Amino acid sequence: MNNRRRMTGVVTSNKMDKTVIVEVTRSYRHRLYKKVIHSRRKVMAHDDLGCQLGDKVIVVESRPLSRKKRWVVQEILQRDIAAGEPVLVLEEE
Repeated sequence: MNNRRRMTGVVTSNKMDKTVIVEVTRSYRHRLYKKVIHSRRKVMAHDDLGCQLGDKVIVVESRPLSRKKRWVVQEILQRDIAAGEPVLVLEEE
């Protein structure tokens, strides 16, 4: 495996061509006050896999692809079923 950084996050937007916005959440304890801090970070990532909203993905560091894009979606860990196409349910009486 190589030395590139990897982060796991959730896709929050996929309205661009081959680009998604991934929100990476991190929880850690403050050194002095011992309080749990939740931090969020949004990164733009290149997407050739076709991610949908709510998918849990792994992004890996890459060379600069555009002004704001420095990450690439490596793998989709979990698909969000609710974010897909609406399912028609026919009721029979």
